[in-house]
Amino acid sequence: MNTRSLKFQLIVWYASLLAGGFALLGAAAYVALDHYLVSALKESQFRRARQIAQLVTEESKKFVISNVGGEIETRYAPSLNDRFVRVSRENGEVIYISSAPASLTFSPSTLPPPVWPSRAETSRRVSLGNRREMLLTSHTVALQGGERYLVETGALLDEVQQDLRQWLILLIAGLPVVGVIAVGGGYFLIKRALNPVDQIAATAERIGSHNLSERLPVADTGDELERLSTTLNHMIQRLEEAFQHSRRFMADASHELRTPLTVLRGELETFVQEPGLALEMRERLGSALEELERLVNIVEGLFAISRLDAGEAQAELVKFDLGKLAASTSDQMSLLGEDKNIKISCAAANDVWVEGDRARMKQVVVNLLDNAIKYTPQGGIVGLKVGTRDGKAVLEVSDNGIGIPKESLPRVFERFYRVDEARSREFGGAGLGLSIVKSICTAHHGLVEATSNPGNGSVFRVELPLTSAPSNKTNGKHHHEH
Repeated sequence: MNTRSLKFQLIVWYASLLAGGFALLGAAAYVALDHYLVSALKESQFRRARQIAQLVTEESKKFVISNVGGEIETRYAPSLNDRFVRVSRENGEVIYISSAPASLTFSPSTLPPPVWPSRAETSRRVSLGNRREMLLTSHTVALQGGERYLVETGALLDEVQQDLRQWLILLIAGLPVVGVIAVGGGYFLIKRALNPVDQIAATAERIGSHNLSERLPVADTGDELERLSTTLNHMIQRLEEAFQHSRRFMADASHELRTPLTVLRGELETFVQEPGLALEMRERLGSALEELERLVNIVEGLFAISRLDAGEAQAELVKFDLGKLAASTSDQMSLLGEDKNIKISCAAANDVWVEGDRARMKQVVVNLLDNAIKYTPQGGIVGLKVGTRDGKAVLEVSDNGIGIPKESLPRVFERFYRVDEARSREFGGAGLGLSIVKSICTAHHGLVEATSNPGNGSVFRVELPLTSAPSNKTNGKHHHEH
């Protein structure tokens, strides 16, 4: 999964927040449980201290305070219950201290000496070593004669710590489970929530200038995605209307210009053939005819592009062998190469079947070969190859001419773009030949790209979808050099 995608980031945030919330809740429960268990134990010890204090008071009234220890052992048996009890006078004399417990978990003699509290009741934790602690509670008793006694009770925190350890183990074991559930649940929920986005992106990827009538899917959810899809569809509709208006204008303008240009060319050709025409006037008329011919070619090119944009290439789809088409076109273009002493080498494989408009694809080959011949010096070589690669039909036209500057490569297929204005005008180019090639390839669901090494020539590569080959065809290869 792409770590920079919105889906991944949402899943990480969702899982992190859920796992973090679980961890915080577990930590809060741990603290609350610790407080509850210690408080319960503390209250139990305070209650025991008050009972022993009451016993001290009763025994002092009988003037037999020395019997307190026996009564404590009889009633509460601290050593059997792993409890600690100590009763002290204000002068520091200890009148009773419990013996070591039967479990030998602590030694009463190692506990710190009595500490008289500032209040009637206090508690404190005492470390016993080996990660053990005891909770000590202190309760003061003031008798009528002014004598004071300190009753201390203590209980180990082992059970509290064991309960806390079990809770901590449960929390640590549960955190990965919650993390897995969070990631899985987050992936499911976020994938479901972003599924309309994937559909919108896939549809938007398919929409181009030739299928602007297609619209993005609109999920009936009433949320921001529905509003986004609706807004984008409105934008696509406006773009479609603008494209249609532009196409209609170009088609109408090209169509309207064809007739007057044809008439004007005929009139000039008739006029230039007048026998009594002066030589200077004849040369001027010949120059005007050349410019008129360029204008006619521009209009014809615009008319062809407008028809391609309107989907003309999809009107009649037929299967044809691109290799044979390229070979026959190469033969026809050889005369144009001979005028400049340029050799056209054709290596076209058989059975490279594509589906589309045969005449338009022939125009692609003609335009690419014509472009290569124009910009290749005399004695150069133009290569034409047809084959298959990665399930695509590939047609390549290469030359060893002047090449194309690196900064101009991305723009060579733009309409009316010419790398060298002076040389293009010299060769009669109008900057529409490669634009027509791209329009035809786009109409056939293909692509065209150019690579060049300035001074060493250029390569134009056309890729088209392959179609199933008709039966009873043999494989072979054309190879021609002219």
